[in-house]
Amino acid sequence: MTFTDVHTAQGYDDLPRLMSLMTGDEKHGPAATSTLDVVWVLYERVLRVSPEAVNAPDRDRFLLSKGHGPMAYYAVLAAKGFLPESLLPGFGAYESPLGHHPDRVLVPGAEIGSGSLGHGLPLAVGSALGLRAQGRSGPAVWVLVGDAELDEGSNHEAIAYAGAVGLERLHTVVVDNASATHGRPGGIAARFEAAGWSTATVDGRDHQALYEAYTAPHPGRPHAVVARVEAKV
Repeated sequence: MTFTDVHTAQGYDDLPRLMSLMTGDEKHGPAATSTLDVVWVLYERVLRVSPEAVNAPDRDRFLLSKGHGPMAYYAVLAAKGFLPESLLPGFGAYESPLGHHPDRVLVPGAEIGSGSLGHGLPLAVGSALGLRAQGRSGPAVWVLVGDAELDEGSNHEAIAYAGAVGLERLHTVVVDNASATHGRPGGIAARFEAAGWSTATVDGRDHQALYEAYTAPHPGRPHAVVARVEAKV
């Protein structure tokens, strides 16, 4: 099948305005802004999905595991036409579909309900396994996690399993804003490499570097991109 080109609607320069429409308490601003460039480059240049194909069997899947800071995600979805801009000012309100954690049954294009740390990567492994079992080799599965999420043991089980079974269509983006409690000898990428993953570590604000890391070939192995951004304060 073919996918409608998503390089439409509004551009990157309009994202700050879209994010400014979302106000209120508990909006987790730093958690959101740390992901802005990572999510934008995925939707602008990599993902095979569009507003017209949110349920297409052969679409790429993007899972926002770092769901406690969804403002950048909502802004990108609005910029790309998945949801109307008019919904943004109601962010977090009682009757708004745009909650402080995304809800897959309310937000067009959202693949999972998320926000509980440590769930997204295991769900992405299951998605990749399901697609493999169906014989669908085209769709890619992408999951965005925060570095602090890697403190959760469920992620390490998922990392180990995905590497062992060679889930080539699985991609993990780790946004590293130095908020993790536990350090890892050799850094974040080393943990994935030890489990047999392909890895790249890049500046999480450099769009070209992100694109090159996202599209680097990794035959027979899952792929992890560590996107370093400014430290959370």
